[in-house]
Parts: sequence; structure tokens; C-alpha cells
Amino acid sequence: MTGDLVWVLLGMVVVTYGIRLSFLVFGHGLAFPDWLERALRYVPAAVLTALIVPMALAPQGAVDLTWHNAYLPGSLVAAAVAFTTRHTLGAIVSGFVAYGLWRYFLA
Repeated sequence: MTGDLVWVLLGMVVVTYGIRLSFLVFGHGLAFPDWLERALRYVPAAVLTALIVPMALAPQGAVDLTWHNAYLPGSLVAAAVAFTTRHTLGAIVSGFVAYGLWRYFLA
């Protein structure tokens, strides 16, 4: 491990835990405006979408919309279950099941 990498890792630790600890130290009586609290509710869904969509559409680095791409139907099934039932665990399990069945039977 090089010295530059150590400095990068230490910087990431300081920034990550600095932000988290600041809420413990300064968080007593800290209140966000209502519009910000409403907006922050969408952050997990936006981050999860940003992580999943590129992998589902381009698992090998190039866009693959063929039937060989098992990630795509798994993601679509998980999204449909999440949208209709609002049940996160059910969406995850159904996405994995759809992916596994697609890989086993079709790909």
C-alpha cells in the first residue's frame, strides 16, 4: 500500500465519520426545514437506482438489451414488486428469484 493510498483512505475516514459525528456533537436541537426532510426521504431510492440501473442495462460494460441479460428481468421484477407492494424485502427476494430462474432456464 502506497503512502498516497493511505492518505486517501484516512481522508475518506475523516470525512465520513466527521459528518456522522457532527450530528452527535451538534445535533441537540438541530432541526431541518420540512421541505428538506421531505426531499431527504427520496435519497435512498435515488442512490439505489443509480447503483442498479447501470449494472442491469450494461453488465459487461456495454448496453445489453438481449434476452441473455438476466440482470434486466430481475431488476424489472424487483421494481414492479417494490412499486406495487411497497415491500422492500419482497422486492429483493422476487428480483433474485427472477434473476435465478432466468439464468437457469433461459440464459
